[in-house]
Amino acid sequence: MFLVYAISSLTRNYIYVGLSSDIERRISDHNNGYNKTTKPYKPFKTILLEEYPTRTEARHREKYLKSGVGKAYLKKLLSNDNVF
Repeated sequence: MFLVYAISSLTRNYIYVGLSSDIERRISDHNNGYNKTTKPYKPFKTILLEEYPTRTEARHREKYLKSGVGKAYLKKLLSNDNVF
């Protein structure tokens, strides 16, 4: 099983979208600064978690969420405080 996730920086205006089969480790890596891309934006809160049975399906959703329409959807979730 694969999870698509979106996290939002608590200190800056930044949303990161990714996928993982080990979500606890992955989000911990982001919050501990182990990811070069997200290190300057830590700490994070989770704003979206979705499960998919295959990596292909998860990758398709991840690509959508990284698009302009997908980012707008995530910003709407964030503004409504629908966080996990």
